[in-house]
Amino acid sequence: MAEGLSAVARTGRHAAHVTAATAAGFYPALYLLDRPVAGVYALFTPIAFGILSPLPGAGRERAATVLRAVPAAAVLVVLGTVLAVGTWPAVAGMLAVGFALAFGAVCGPRIAGAAPGLQLFYILACFPPYEPGTLPQRLAGLAVGGALLALAEAVLFPDAPEPPYRVRLAGALDLAARAAAGVVRGEGPDPEAAGRLGAAGRELRLSRLPAGVRPTGAGRTDRALAQAGAATRRLLDQLALLAAHVPAPGDTVSADLLRGIAASCTETAAALRRGRRGRRGRVLAGPQLLEEMVADFLKARGGDSDGREPVPRAVLVRRSTVLTAAVSAVTVRTAASLALGGRERLHGLPREQFWYAAEGTARLVAVRIGGNLTRRSVVFQNALRTALGLALARLVAGSLDLTHGFWVLLAVLTLGRTTAGATWSAVRAAAAGTLAGAFAAGLLIVGAGGASGVYAALLVPMMLVAFTLGPLGGPARGQGLFTLVVATAFAQIAPVTWRLAEARLVDVLTGSAIGLLCGLLAWPAGARAEIRYAMSGLLRAAAPLVRAAATAVTDGGGAPADGPSPGVRLALHRLRIAEAAYAQYRTEPAADASPAAHDWLAVLDHGSRTLVGAYWLPRTDGMPGLPPDARRWAREAAEEVVTATVRAAGFPPDGVRVRPAPLPPEVAARVPVPLLAPLTDVEVWLHALAHDLEAGSGARPEGVRPPGKGRALIPQDGGHPDPPDRP
Repeated sequence: MAEGLSAVARTGRHAAHVTAATAAGFYPALYLLDRPVAGVYALFTPIAFGILSPLPGAGRERAATVLRAVPAAAVLVVLGTVLAVGTWPAVAGMLAVGFALAFGAVCGPRIAGAAPGLQLFYILACFPPYEPGTLPQRLAGLAVGGALLALAEAVLFPDAPEPPYRVRLAGALDLAARAAAGVVRGEGPDPEAAGRLGAAGRELRLSRLPAGVRPTGAGRTDRALAQAGAATRRLLDQLALLAAHVPAPGDTVSADLLRGIAASCTETAAALRRGRRGRRGRVLAGPQLLEEMVADFLKARGGDSDGREPVPRAVLVRRSTVLTAAVSAVTVRTAASLALGGRERLHGLPREQFWYAAEGTARLVAVRIGGNLTRRSVVFQNALRTALGLALARLVAGSLDLTHGFWVLLAVLTLGRTTAGATWSAVRAAAAGTLAGAFAAGLLIVGAGGASGVYAALLVPMMLVAFTLGPLGGPARGQGLFTLVVATAFAQIAPVTWRLAEARLVDVLTGSAIGLLCGLLAWPAGARAEIRYAMSGLLRAAAPLVRAAATAVTDGGGAPADGPSPGVRLALHRLRIAEAAYAQYRTEPAADASPAAHDWLAVLDHGSRTLVGAYWLPRTDGMPGLPPDARRWAREAAEEVVTATVRAAGFPPDGVRVRPAPLPPEVAARVPVPLLAPLTDVEVWLHALAHDLEAGSGARPEGVRPPGKGRALIPQDGGHPDPPDRP
């Protein structure tokens, strides 16, 4: 109940902003200045940016977005005015503009949010009559409407700003620091602390955050924040595992590294809160950099104080978990410094994990755009579907000379969905709502006649009601109330009859039919069909990396110094495409939730886990003293996972079951002490990958925990390791 009232209050405040801005621009332009064209643009500018565009952020953030979008809207008005000379030029322009704006969603939530409103400015301007002389009025109305909306958003009942993502990260890192210190003190097992850590990690997932604070942009800062968030989730997951198990008394090797993790988390959190870097432009972990502490830990973890006597198997596994947490903390520290503007020194770190650090903004945007210019990208599919629908609607409206033909395009823009089924549901509801609204508008026009004062008095309360209840009531209520709003507004601009309501109904039905046709012809299943292709491509790209990483540990030959391998680049690209498909899949209706459904998150986990393993596992010069049978075991176990990964890419009906053979005790006994720890990392990593494969293919029985689950070098949280698209 409280959440529902909060939503109504938030929508009501937003409706008040739009209504105030619309009234303050429309009435003076129409009644004081006698400039009806300027009045139309002053009317539709707040509606475009305030109702059609789901601008992210709080009041002042939305105001800034509106002001930044006004120049782009002006360019579109000029372009539409010029191309209104004929139907075909307007159609060609609509195709290009529609695709460019819809595809711009890949560059971040603010561009994606403003895109629908920007579409409206070209739509308004590209319709007859062809009157270039009215361009100054159009631009003036646009400027006034945009400025008034920005002022209303910033001043009139502004929403409280949401905490930025870096502050949310800082809170999670403070919790991680306390947890690491608690593990050092031996405060365990503590299931409650583990639960708090897990909950904090889940709260950092982008799906749980408002759109305005999600770091999904193409620039360096957003990429670094996204990487820091994913690494923080992994860190919390590993600390939760350590907190939930009995501590190992006397394990000073792990205790020293855990203290370094706690110090690193504390200083990184402080830097994120203040919004700037620490000393010398870096976020430091005490007097010794954390990556140097990791190097010392790697030398000492395999044996006792002199490195000759092996430690118990359970302690080795625990130390592997501590190492994983330290790796995540190093990633968090480095990514946070990059997000705060630091030119981080990547000495000793896998450069391919932070590939974006030395790239300029233009290059990063080009990478993001180029990575999505493929028919397998759901963003590309949505943009092409939208552009074709709008262009076809412009052609039909122009060829049939429909009255107020821009309503046809507006229907296509507002009722289109990513699946044909969802579009049909929206169209049915919108048709019913428009019919009811047209009937009510016809009665109003017949009753009021030419009394413009009646329409002027009704417009403000009608907008307030429509903009409050419409977004909360779905397409039927929204289209019905908006029909009343536009009828009331247009009745003041020029004399009208009841046939205005008829024209509105015809235009909306025409646009609905066009939108439904495009939905049926262009990827009608949406992400529900595309997600299988995307996940299959990810698995096929990840398979060779498993073999390469395991081989690099035992035989040497890690990541090339001059950049990532082509295999890593391909896997990063496929991960980005798969993530986008999954994000859209979760928003579409009737997502398969049956027990036999594939666990797509587990497939994403497998891909991200493979990549982090490819970054961090091949960090040795090989194992020249490794016995042949141990080397053979590593090769065969990795090959078993590779084969299962390729098989899982076909998503067989019965799923995929894979159980890599554990390292035999008699083989482990012959492995030199310094080599046993990295070999243990490979073992538990492969078992974790097998767990992901079984879950993703639907083959894992409930309650089964494979050997080493949650103790692998790559954690079970599934936080994606880094911004996956790259050159």
